Amino acid sequence: LKPFKNAGKRRELYLDKDQRRALLEAASDDIRPFIKGLCLMPLRPGALAKLTVGQFDARTRTLTIGKDKVKKPRQITLPPVVGDFLNELAKGQKASAPLFRQPGGLAWDKDTWKKPIKQAVLDAGLPDDATAYTLRHCVITDLVRAGLPILTVAQLAGTSVVIIEQHYGHLVRGDAELALASIAI
Repeated sequence: LKPFKNAGKRRELYLDKDQRRALLEAASDDIRPFIKGLCLMPLRPGALAKLTVGQFDARTRTLTIGKDKVKKPRQITLPPVVGDFLNELAKGQKASAPLFRQPGGLAWDKDTWKKPIKQAVLDAGLPDDATAYTLRHCVITDLVRAGLPILTVAQLAGTSVVIIEQHYGHLVRGDAELALASIAI
């Protein structure tokens, strides 16, 4: 087995919130909910695409992410703004229906989301190498920068603490410096 090219490499492209808003505005109505989901949760695009309506419990705002790269399901509790968004997507749909769906009701997949996301990237004037996976990186970066414990970020993202430290640990160096400065006597 050979590893995926650049799979172990730190991702450098980061889209700030204004750039992500521009991406959403530039996106077609069909792909916009999928992109918004990627902007709101630190999920892999494939995991987001596989979500069904039945995996979201609107009452508790709990989302069960099925078998992802880590091969075991996990649950995350979402804030009201994300819960309301998912509730709108789920409204009137069967539990087995894709939560994020193309026109016609089929789930998105890498072959169907690539072109509309690439078009939105171009229309928004963003760097050409921005992809669906870039949005996962941006959300994880924001969570780390917000001071969320790395263990919690890893659990939300469905990855290990080691991977978060390897790929995002550099983002908290300044925070460590500030913390050390705050205890100086």
